[in-house]
Amino acid sequence: MRKLIEQFLKFGVVGAIAFCIDYGVLMLLSQGLGWDPVLSAAISFCVSVIFNYLASMKYVFQRRDDMSRQREFAVFIALSVVGLGINELVMLAGTAALGTGALAVTFTKLVATAVVMVWNFLSRKKWLEAK
Repeated sequence: MRKLIEQFLKFGVVGAIAFCIDYGVLMLLSQGLGWDPVLSAAISFCVSVIFNYLASMKYVFQRRDDMSRQREFAVFIALSVVGLGINELVMLAGTAALGTGALAVTFTKLVATAVVMVWNFLSRKKWLEAK
C-alpha cells in the first residue's frame, strides 16, 4: 500500500507540472489570442501529453520488459486520446454552461483535469506498468 501511495504522489507531481503546461497554453491561446477554448484545450492537452509521457515513464511507472518503447509510446498515446476525448467533452459542456471567460474556462479545466487524472492513473497502471 505504501508503494502505491508513493507512486500516486509522484504521479501527482508529474501531473501538476503537466497541468501547468496545459493550463498555460490553454490560457495563452483562449484568453491571450482569443481562440475557441475547446480548440485551445485540445492543443494544450496534446502539448502537455509529451511532457507527461517522458516524465511518467521515467519517474512514476516501472517499464515493462515485454514491451518495446515504440509499443509503450503507442499505448500511452492511445490512452491519452481517450483522455483527450474526456477532456474535450468536459470543456465543451463546461464552456456551454458557464461561458468562455477566464474564470469559467479555468473552472471547467480544473474539473476536466480531475476527471482525466483518474482515467490516466488507472489506465496507465493497468496497461503500461510492469506487474
